[in-house]
Amino acid sequence: MSGLVRTEPLRGEPPLLVRGDPYSVVVLLQGYAEPDGVDDAVRADGSVTLVLPQAWGSASSHREAPPEGGGAKTALEEAARGPILVDTGGPWAREALLGALAGQGVAPGDVTLVVGTHGHSDHIGNLGLFPTAALLVSHDFCLPGGRYLPHGLGEELPLRLGPGLEVWATPGHGGQRDVSVVVAGTALGTVVVAGDVFERSGDEDSWQALSEDPVAQDRSRKRVLGIADVVVPGHGAPFRVIREAPQPRN
Repeated sequence: MSGLVRTEPLRGEPPLLVRGDPYSVVVLLQGYAEPDGVDDAVRADGSVTLVLPQAWGSASSHREAPPEGGGAKTALEEAARGPILVDTGGPWAREALLGALAGQGVAPGDVTLVVGTHGHSDHIGNLGLFPTAALLVSHDFCLPGGRYLPHGLGEELPLRLGPGLEVWATPGHGGQRDVSVVVAGTALGTVVVAGDVFERSGDEDSWQALSEDPVAQDRSRKRVLGIADVVVPGHGAPFRVIREAPQPRN
């Protein structure tokens, strides 16, 4: 990591709320990855994060489905008017996920958009809980019922969901189609829910071994560190990004 950037843990246990306007971020479940027995086995699950529009409340839970017309831009902006779930954990975490959502006053039917950062089972294992939500899994976007819409997402072209809320293409870990969710305007600055672009804080010596495209992932990591004040990694606690001013030369 650059000498001008360092990270430090964000204190607090899930659910960890970062308030914001117009969107707050709640880390519902903290991901983990731990050695498990012999043969290099690992027990793991991905972080699950909720993005809540400030205007959303229980009174708005009876909402209409995203519109059929208007294309992906309109559908994404409509879907972002309600609760947005970023990754769902693995199917073994089903009850923990339902409990964490309930703790925020959110039922599965309230969720209007699910973003899957990439296609690994520990990140999208509970999509079946959200049949009425629009789905953006990697680069595939569909409305309830399986109507897929093209959208043009690329590294130079993020998808805008709302004011200060974007989906970025951050390729590398799972291939070329990984995404991250960027939430600006929170009390802690810009929060990036990064999937496995970052496994955890301090993963500099290990992420390459898990990457399908280390060159692309290194590029994605630098982009995220260039904008984020807080990163929610795929398999560890959220962490702050601290930028230090360069020291003048004598």
